[in-house]
Amino acid sequence: MGAASLAPRGAIDYIAAEPKAGPEMLATLMDTLDRLERRIRKSFGRDMETRAGRAVATLHFHLMDHHILRVPWTNMFQIAPGVWRSNQPGPMRMKRLKRMGIATIVNLRGEEDYPHFYFERESAEALGITLVNRKLRARTLMKAENFLDVIDALRTADKPLLFHCKSGADRAGIVAAIYLLVFENAPVEVAKKQLGLRYIHLKFTKTGVQDYMLEVYGHRTARDPIGFEDWLRTEYDHKALQAAFDARIPARDMA
Repeated sequence: MGAASLAPRGAIDYIAAEPKAGPEMLATLMDTLDRLERRIRKSFGRDMETRAGRAVATLHFHLMDHHILRVPWTNMFQIAPGVWRSNQPGPMRMKRLKRMGIATIVNLRGEEDYPHFYFERESAEALGITLVNRKLRARTLMKAENFLDVIDALRTADKPLLFHCKSGADRAGIVAAIYLLVFENAPVEVAKKQLGLRYIHLKFTKTGVQDYMLEVYGHRTARDPIGFEDWLRTEYDHKALQAAFDARIPARDMA
C-alpha cells in the first residue's frame, strides 16, 4: 500500500493543489513582496524642506529605495565609448561621476515624488550635470513613443553619458540593448546580452517581457531586415506583445 493511500483524502487534495516549487513560485513571491514594499514606500519620505524631513527622506532613500545596497554595488558597466549603464546613483556617487567627466545622466525612472529623485536632481544641479528624465517600466511594455523618446534623449545627450533605473537590471538593460541596436549597429544576439544574470536581470519574472520584445524583433528582422527604430515606428504594438508574452505565445509567432 502506497503512502498516498494512507493519507487522509483532504491531505491528498492539498498536496495535489499545492503550487510546485520553481521559477513561477519564486516570481509570485517576489511580486507579492514588491507590492507590499511599494505600499510602505509611498507612505512617507517626501518632506525635503526641514532638517527632520530630510533625515526621514534619507532614511527612506537608504531603506525603502535600497540605496544601502547600492553604496558598495553600482551595477555600472560601460557599453559603448562614452556610454555607461548603472543603478540609481546617490549623492556621493554623483560626485564620482562628475570626476569621471559624466556630462549627462538619463534617469529612466522619470520624475517621481520620492527622495531618490529629489536627491538626484539636487546633486545634478549642484554639480553641473545635465539630468534628463524619461520614464520606462520594467514589468510591462510601454508605447513606442516612450522608447522613441528615450532614443531621442540618448541621441541628443552630451557625452560621456550614463543612464540608470533603480537596480540597473531591467530598464537599464533594455535601454542598453536598444542603444547597441540603434547607435552601434550591434546584432540582436549581442544586444540581448545586456539583459542577463550578470546585471541581476531575471528573465523568468515579469521583467522577461523585455527579453520577449527583443526576441520578437530578432525573428522579424531575421526574416526581412528592418532597423530597430523603424520597427518601433511602423510595426511595434506594445499591447499585442504584452498579451502574447502573458499568454506564453512563442516570440517567433509574433514576428
